[in-house]
Amino acid sequence: MAPSRVIIDTDPGTDDVLALLLAFCASPEEIEVLLISITFGNVDAQNCLRNLVSMFHVIQKEMTWRRSQGMPEGFETLKKFKPVVAVGAEDPLGDPRAKAAYFHGNDGLGGVHSSHPHHSYPAEIWNSLFNRPPSETLLTTAAVDVVQTDLASPISLFTPSIRASHLEMIKILADNPPGTITIIAVGPLTNLALAASHSPNIFMRAKSVLVMGGALYVPGNATPVAEFNTLADPSAAARIFALTSPDPASTMPPTVSPKSLKSDGNGLQPTILPPYPPTDALDGKRLNVILFPLDLTDVHYLRRDEFNAKTQPLIEAGSPLAEWVSAFLQATFTRMEKLHHGQGGGGTHLSLHDPVCVWYALIGESLKEQWTISEGEDIRVETTGHWTKGMCVVDRRNRKMGEDGEGGEVLGDTGGWLSRRRGNRVRRCVGTPGERALAPALLDIIFGHTR
Repeated sequence: MAPSRVIIDTDPGTDDVLALLLAFCASPEEIEVLLISITFGNVDAQNCLRNLVSMFHVIQKEMTWRRSQGMPEGFETLKKFKPVVAVGAEDPLGDPRAKAAYFHGNDGLGGVHSSHPHHSYPAEIWNSLFNRPPSETLLTTAAVDVVQTDLASPISLFTPSIRASHLEMIKILADNPPGTITIIAVGPLTNLALAASHSPNIFMRAKSVLVMGGALYVPGNATPVAEFNTLADPSAAARIFALTSPDPASTMPPTVSPKSLKSDGNGLQPTILPPYPPTDALDGKRLNVILFPLDLTDVHYLRRDEFNAKTQPLIEAGSPLAEWVSAFLQATFTRMEKLHHGQGGGGTHLSLHDPVCVWYALIGESLKEQWTISEGEDIRVETTGHWTKGMCVVDRRNRKMGEDGEGGEVLGDTGGWLSRRRGNRVRRCVGTPGERALAPALLDIIFGHTR
């Protein structure tokens, strides 16, 4: 089976980094990462970029250390397929920016840049990586200089782009056959909403969009009803979910104006996101969104004791990766103890929200019988509620679908919830190969050196 060819849209915080490492440490027969698209989210976009570049820096050091120990280097996917990295939205479409620094730390990784500065890539380098380059190359002048003078630079593992993330997405989707590129979205959906608005027909070429976000029948993690990624840009989430609908206009949020976006390359910035074209202009296509909400991801967790058992011998042996990951995960475990009842000692645990999506991309098709997907759910996002913004709303009434009248309206049905021609049709993951299967698999793939 051919590898999953993916775009990963991410706001690198704790579990985002674990998801990226899972992808890059997997077999190249399982996955090819074409683009890492950076968005604001857990922290601001620049700190997210800093975390990503530092991750590549640590990977480079880890490969050197493994060679010195006579171990396989690992990271076969990353070595075979060099991804593009692009920076996208710095703010949500129409709301004040929400942050999760209270959980992830001010830098997004539990203060690791202060506690372990030797694993952080120099700011004067990564800050300049994505400035406008010479016309003959996608690399910035600073990046070219680094690559030419330092073959061990983390920049040798990726290609920095000066195009905004949503434009890189559209380029990749346009350059590849329809139905061959999967988008894994593990942060706010702003970049995806911008891409879909820029070129709706091209965006609809995506094979699937795997979204970590939302909370349906469980409490939220950012408010009592909202999951963080959805709360961080509810309008963007609503726009992406609307593309699953037979009639996207039926669930579209109010038109919004982006606050701070990168230039499109011509010095122009979009000032408004228009409604999508009519369904017939999209050739009747619907976006294949598979949602991985807190209902599913919360119960897939990594315990402190199993993490320590795997990484402590490696830290003692000198593994840069084990030391770096342990630094920010230990800070996260401590935060979990302070925030939640019932957390403590070796049983303290962190939910693997984002890695679940990558796990599905790795084995979801080859082991299809081990995954359960609920089809066609009308899941909508509240974009304006004072207390309920970011909430995923579903119809909990035990009502039959009605007979559609003109325009898809059902008599007495406010909001089109009972119409077969209105509302969203989101697919939702409700079952995996096992709630306790992911953590040991993730640890083995990232730290086991067996791949």
